[in-house]
Amino acid sequence: MTTIEQKALAYHRAGSAGKIAIEITKSVSTQEDLALAYSPGVAAPCVEIKREPAKAYEYTAKGNLVGVITNGSAVLGLGNIGALAGKPVMEGKVVLFKKFAGIDAFDIEIDESDPDKLVDIIAALHPTFGGINLEDIKAPECFYIERKLRERLSIPVFHDDQHGTAIVVGSGMLNAIEMTGRDIATVKIVCSGAGAAAMACLELLVDLGAQRKNIYVCDSKGVLTTARNLDGEKAAWAQDTVATTLSEVMEGADVFLGVSGPGVLSQMDIQRMKAQPIVFTLANPEPELRPELVREVAPDAIIATGRSDYPNQINNALCFPYLFRAALDSGAVTINQEMKRACVVALADMARSDVRFSKDYIVPGLLDPRLLSGVTPKIATAAWRSGVARKQLVELEYADDLKDLAESLL
Repeated sequence: MTTIEQKALAYHRAGSAGKIAIEITKSVSTQEDLALAYSPGVAAPCVEIKREPAKAYEYTAKGNLVGVITNGSAVLGLGNIGALAGKPVMEGKVVLFKKFAGIDAFDIEIDESDPDKLVDIIAALHPTFGGINLEDIKAPECFYIERKLRERLSIPVFHDDQHGTAIVVGSGMLNAIEMTGRDIATVKIVCSGAGAAAMACLELLVDLGAQRKNIYVCDSKGVLTTARNLDGEKAAWAQDTVATTLSEVMEGADVFLGVSGPGVLSQMDIQRMKAQPIVFTLANPEPELRPELVREVAPDAIIATGRSDYPNQINNALCFPYLFRAALDSGAVTINQEMKRACVVALADMARSDVRFSKDYIVPGLLDPRLLSGVTPKIATAAWRSGVARKQLVELEYADDLKDLAESLL
């Protein structure tokens, strides 16, 4: 029997190696075409852009081009495998941008581990792109790198491992909380994991109404407590509690959010939770506890994972194509909290409006044809209302245009 690994290697090797290629968008069939595409005709747009830099969005591909950039220091579940070994993942991200939102993207793998040097390199590349998607860069450097680039650049910079995960978790969590009759302001949340994705998820949940005093975070050493003298991102989540282990803080929890690794959660931990527990075990490929094991002790649980072979897949591809599509089309200079919140709500609403809405369908499926036209306009409207967009898009007209785009991508 052929394994998934063997199939994947054959898939990537078949035909033209890899998953992407460059497409020419203008005619180059005549001598005149060549003269317009290159010398001497190309000088005209160069002069215009020099005079007015914003013209680059008219005369080049910049306005529909995203850089997918990594140093390979935290790739999927593979860890620090380096820039070159991470290239298949970045090419995959390029495929998703194109497939789901019609956005062109270049994958750029940078062999550099020094955060300041990496910031300088990426900042120097920014004239090429309309937006930058940071990917698979380890914590805590990823926080610093994103923050510095956002300070320096006037194009959207988005670390998807942080914010993409957070947005989809937020949308699923809103629906799970509503479905179980809870109030987000009072739920007790236990988070296993204190890396980039975990911190972003928690910050967004607080933005949606959760209370910091009700959130307990565990890393590999146990509960983040004030007694541990933590610093940096972890210090903000330290609780004044005598509990030191994950199992201890699971008592009476409404929500478990796992962004850590396999095997850290037990069935006994699930039994310590309140009735109708909300269990997001997102470690990939092997979750903190398999859904079938959760169901054995909590049949009424609402469960989400990062895997495609279980219901409620928390997948970043539910949001990043649409965030960047909206940002590029509205001329947004950043992807801000208002845009992220709009994406959360739009995804949650889309799942609720589906006849399949249930404890096994709290987020839309990746291939839902409504995503591009249903989510993107909400984000673009939020960008304009919050003052970061250069262009106001009429929501209904924009949605119609995106429906046409979606049909062309099928």
